[in-house]
Amino acid sequence: MAGGQDRPDAERPRDPETIDGTIIDDPSVRPPLVLGDRDFHSVTETICGWAENPAPKWWMPAFLISSAVSGIGTLMILYLIITGVGVWGLNSPVMWGWAIVNFVWWVGIGHAGTLISAILCIFKQKWRTSINRFAEAMTIFAVICAGTFPGIHVGRVWFAWMLFPIPNYNYIWPQFRSPLLWDVFAVGTYFTVSLLFWYMGMIPDLATLRDRALKRLHMKAAVGPIEIALGKIRAFGYGFFALGWRFSSRGWLNYEKAYILLAGLATPLVLSVHSVVSFDFAVSILPGWHTTIFPPYFVAGAIFSGFAMVLTLLIPARELYPGMKDFVTARTLENMCKIITLTGLIVGFAYAMEFFIAWYGGNVFESEAFIIRAIGPYWWAYAIMFSCNVLSPQVFWFKWARTTPWFIFIVTIFVNIGMWFERFVIVTTLSSDFLPGSWRYYAPTYVDVLTFVGSLGIFMTLFLLFMRFLPMLAISEVKNVLPQADPHGHHGSESGDGAGEKNGKEGAHG
Repeated sequence: MAGGQDRPDAERPRDPETIDGTIIDDPSVRPPLVLGDRDFHSVTETICGWAENPAPKWWMPAFLISSAVSGIGTLMILYLIITGVGVWGLNSPVMWGWAIVNFVWWVGIGHAGTLISAILCIFKQKWRTSINRFAEAMTIFAVICAGTFPGIHVGRVWFAWMLFPIPNYNYIWPQFRSPLLWDVFAVGTYFTVSLLFWYMGMIPDLATLRDRALKRLHMKAAVGPIEIALGKIRAFGYGFFALGWRFSSRGWLNYEKAYILLAGLATPLVLSVHSVVSFDFAVSILPGWHTTIFPPYFVAGAIFSGFAMVLTLLIPARELYPGMKDFVTARTLENMCKIITLTGLIVGFAYAMEFFIAWYGGNVFESEAFIIRAIGPYWWAYAIMFSCNVLSPQVFWFKWARTTPWFIFIVTIFVNIGMWFERFVIVTTLSSDFLPGSWRYYAPTYVDVLTFVGSLGIFMTLFLLFMRFLPMLAISEVKNVLPQADPHGHHGSESGDGAGEKNGKEGAHG
């Protein structure tokens, strides 16, 4: 295009499969990141409306079901504390079971949020603006679920506080050479930085909701005979967490500095946290675990499963919330599918390298451990893992598969299942000890199963609350990718919101 400017939206070539103009194979044309002829005002109205308007009809049944499921998980944890870990399916030699499997799985899922928000932010990938808030929230809630399991699998839960180096009169300190303690520091640091990153990114949007709530102080909600001043509660709640944000130029300058600093701090955490989690296995001397391939293998698997979970949550929300398809475009889904394909290939390469390293090392016990994984008592788990993690993502080599939302959703479900079985296959290596006389088959009990299902309920409950009361997309960042926000590519705005709205960030409060 002359002058390097894009064609108007009406003149953009439309892809015959998606009809939304975002899948464009012409390298001279930049596909739009936001559809529907949006302006600053409509972006604010749509995103804030999801939090301000009455809940959709499906939200309350979904919330009640997820709350009931999380209650079952809570009851199972209480039952475990009262009776002890004997209610799990643990045996000798399988001293670890579903608790460690679930912990590693949830931590892995929590990695995509930091990757999307931090690494893609540093590399200035603008397509992340419509999904980063979703991914960050998923990270926080997944890490909360993950942190539950190290605390309850220690057996005597009332001594879990001793995992932290807290000064005490008995001078009893934790074992700093234990990977369990490394997990506490790694996951705790990751949760803290991710929470700050998520919260700081929401401050301008919370201020927008605060200002809009102040104009609706008269709003009330009736609960039986009681009237609740809903407008005042909203104004106070959003105002408290907005920390006095006023959309000033100085505030935006400090905000952007702090955001990029936190992005730089969070980036190495993506690599280090799951590497530390992999040390739970890699620093042991057990065949099949004692290998240096685990840290990069776990990191690739974490990004793989994390992106799959983001799509699993994002695609239904995209269908259920009006207007979200304008922000979460087919191009965004396609980019995420490409990353899943890449990380799936890395995971598949790691599976092959495990067998090669065992053969090349000449260790009979190591080779036998991997052979038993593939064709031993747990062959079915290995088959599910390989099929879901290696074979199913290969369909994304085809454009139709990458641009069909319902098909992407099905594949991501398979990926989530496969990554859980990957952790299960690793843990059940314990069942084949050095002496065949001590081999025992591991089978979970109903307490194991219901505790895991309960963690899914906790995750969905928290996520539904986030979808109901907080902005699901970053309003100011979405506005920054609109044509109106580009002073070199757009002349004027049709929003009619005044001069403040024509400046991308000054108009963030819409």
